Amino acid sequence: MKTLKPILLIVLSVLLTTTSCRTEDDLSIDPPVEEAIVANSTVANLMSNVAINDGSNDNIIDSANCLSIQLPVTVIVNNIEITINDDDGYEDIEDIIDLFDDDIDSIEIVYPVTVILTDYTAVVVNSDSELMTLASNCPGENEDDDDIECIDFQYPINASIFNENNDIIDTVTISNDNDMYEFIDDLDEYAAVTISFPITVIFSDGSTLTINSIQELENAIEIADDSCDEDDDYDYDDDDCNNCTTNDLDSIFAQCSEWTVDKLERNDNDLEDNYVGYVFEFNSDGSILVTQNTNTFNGTWSASGNGNNISVTIDISGLNDFNDTWILHEIEQDDEVDVDLRLGDDRLRFESDCQSNGNVDDSSLVNALTNGDWYITYFFDDTDETSDFQDYVFNFASNNTATATDMSGTTNGSWSTTSGDDTELGLNLNFGTSMPLDELADDWDVLEVTNDIIRLKDISGGDGSEDFITFERTPFDGGSGNDDLEDILIDGLWIVASYTEDSEDQTSDYSGFEIEFNVNGTVTATNGSNTNNGTWSVFSSGNQMALDFGTDIPFEEFNDDDWDVISVSNTEVVIQDVSGGGGGTDVLTLQKL
Repeated sequence: MKTLKPILLIVLSVLLTTTSCRTEDDLSIDPPVEEAIVANSTVANLMSNVAINDGSNDNIIDSANCLSIQLPVTVIVNNIEITINDDDGYEDIEDIIDLFDDDIDSIEIVYPVTVILTDYTAVVVNSDSELMTLASNCPGENEDDDDIECIDFQYPINASIFNENNDIIDTVTISNDNDMYEFIDDLDEYAAVTISFPITVIFSDGSTLTINSIQELENAIEIADDSCDEDDDYDYDDDDCNNCTTNDLDSIFAQCSEWTVDKLERNDNDLEDNYVGYVFEFNSDGSILVTQNTNTFNGTWSASGNGNNISVTIDISGLNDFNDTWILHEIEQDDEVDVDLRLGDDRLRFESDCQSNGNVDDSSLVNALTNGDWYITYFFDDTDETSDFQDYVFNFASNNTATATDMSGTTNGSWSTTSGDDTELGLNLNFGTSMPLDELADDWDVLEVTNDIIRLKDISGGDGSEDFITFERTPFDGGSGNDDLEDILIDGLWIVASYTEDSEDQTSDYSGFEIEFNVNGTVTATNGSNTNNGTWSVFSSGNQMALDFGTDIPFEEFNDDDWDVISVSNTEVVIQDVSGGGGGTDVLTLQKL
């Protein structure tokens, strides 16, 4: 629209100099007075406020309602660098923040960035302090501002511009809010302006209305103003159910038959470990069936309301920790489906693997687990705590019961299989609340299964640290399952037998390369004409591995500081990494030459 101003001035000057030459054949149209848009009129101001730049959609980054950061922008969220290319990227930030409940979250902007103000002026910003200076001009959280977010224009909209002789001197197509804002801002430069009705407006709930006159437009905007939650706050996770309905909840529960407790916090106490192995079924008739081995619990559930005000009432006999009227916070559907409920600071989150309906190929795990006794030869939870379990003998029965026996007696427990969070298969263990067996209660990801070894991993819900268990057939001897990984890797040359990134096979990129792991922590990969140099290390008693080839192509794809070691033999090593942002899985298989 800015390009229209000099053109219009030229046209007007030409018309003024030729007025005396007009004839009866000249076109003269009187714009309808009631349809004209006048500068600074009520309807003009309302239209401007609808079109003004809304800066609240990226508050998760800038905490400022009156400005937005031009995309793409790169940010570092909890030490994970991601690039935001569209509005979906804000959800990626939230996903990273939501990974853990008790950590300290941080978002760092990679400068310089371009900031768009309410009037669509672009300003280059080079630091946090410069951004804070601009943000200080914005109204605070949920304070009144000019921006009207509960109604939008459906573009394009056509407008006619008249001169003082009532001649149409131009027609303009308005294509977006930026055009509309500048168009209204320029009204005082024109003799008269009308827009071509009918036009369509869109309300916050997605419904539309056809507008046939200026007065109808004014009425519609005034009615829509303040009719919805404009989300002018900095709480990134308080609006995840803006469009939720009770029908959504009905559909999710109908599609997903088996639910487990992913998070349960009551009165600042984390209780989810108490319910490992409990399976919940929410039925369409409002009943709940909970099974835990041979135990069953019956209850009811109901939901009412809409959007961010949906109440979910749960009442299960014998499971009082769940019984309350909760507020539906979020329904998330990614690889797994989560239903997140809140009540003040209390939290309850159910999860389900709907795609497989809980049915995973667990035959190898079940066959090994239920065949004979097992011993914990490695347990790591921030520190090596293996010695706490050295006197226990574990036995897992086919009916999903288990026992842990030491000199003081036998503790009864339970086990079940499910889909893992980071792996295809998971193992749920629960031996109650007595120490140290309470440390085993969790939904573990299965890293490796043979008849002689079972290795498990779990990401802690508190600080994001990784815990490990190794079960073996012989008692603890002071070592751990993968202590020999370093010795295996430095003994000879290796090739990339397989490499998949997010299920995309990229093995051919590494054809012809031979890899040598050196005892000094360096690694080289060469195919005779091209050499890649890097570093490597093994930690967590052989359960994790780090690789760093810098920028050397193609081996820079392997750069990561927390590969999980899936399996180890003298001739083959398999490691896996799950991305913290998008959740993609990379799997690297090395074979010895």
